[in-house]
Amino acid sequence: MGNSSKDDAAVYDLGNGTALISSTDFFMPIVDDAFDFGRIASANAISDIYAMGGKPILAIALLGWPVDKLPAVLAKDVLEGARDICARAGIAIAGGHTIDSAEPFFGLAVNGLVNIDHLKKNDTAKEGDVLFLTKPLGAGILSTAQKRNVLKEEDLKVLTDQLTALNSIGEIFGKIKGVSAMTDVTGFGLAGHLIEMAEGSGLSAELNYSQLCIPENVKEYLKQRIVPDATYRNWNSYSKKISFAKEVNVMEAFSILPDPQTNGGLLIAVDRNAVEEVQEILRKHELQNFTAPIGKLLPKDEKVIHVIE
Repeated sequence: MGNSSKDDAAVYDLGNGTALISSTDFFMPIVDDAFDFGRIASANAISDIYAMGGKPILAIALLGWPVDKLPAVLAKDVLEGARDICARAGIAIAGGHTIDSAEPFFGLAVNGLVNIDHLKKNDTAKEGDVLFLTKPLGAGILSTAQKRNVLKEEDLKVLTDQLTALNSIGEIFGKIKGVSAMTDVTGFGLAGHLIEMAEGSGLSAELNYSQLCIPENVKEYLKQRIVPDATYRNWNSYSKKISFAKEVNVMEAFSILPDPQTNGGLLIAVDRNAVEEVQEILRKHELQNFTAPIGKLLPKDEKVIHVIE
């Protein structure tokens, strides 16, 4: 698997029934704390391996640092945060590269392994599959509130905990035959990644807006019109592919569905016969708030996503 599809990582067949998964991701700080920045960037990069149903085995660090503007001790804190997350994932940062850059950035190149029979792609969903999402939406809105210095302290902790939560359950879902397709929701927002899944699978999707986990604090910041610039770019790129039922709060949905996520939840397409098995796994891993399906896959028609109440 390479760049011919819109999947989360490259996959190389090792010829022994297993495959190597390889991916990288890096970005500039989205929080002020250097340690947390390292944690968030690392969890986000590792997520691509989990989204393919794989087990991460090795990480390489990518660090750009403005040595004339920021002290080296902060770069050390970024790396310490990265080591903290990698230790939780059971892997080591085995090396990397650092450059002098105008602005700070950090991320990881991550490798993982997967039994080929357990490999999950984002374009293999089937008609009738049920959709689940494993994290709340609105991280982009909260991150923007933080950049504008209006995010409450208690909300900052909630945001940081969400952005550093590993999607390690993806490795377990990789072993479930009834999981037809899987991807992680990141910069294109839920709508963008669902469009990739549906279009890649030759299908359309029905999305139950009322079943999405949208925290109340996210809605409060929306009332202040705190929306990332990327939300508008996302919406302009794919809005023609989405329809709304009249009962849906469209003004709110305009800001939620394209909201860019960092280390967002796993979007999973599940065969109907495996729904109870997936729900039980979610409960066992303290994700009981995400056991309600958020939609299903439909035969392909003129719209890719039909948003209903």
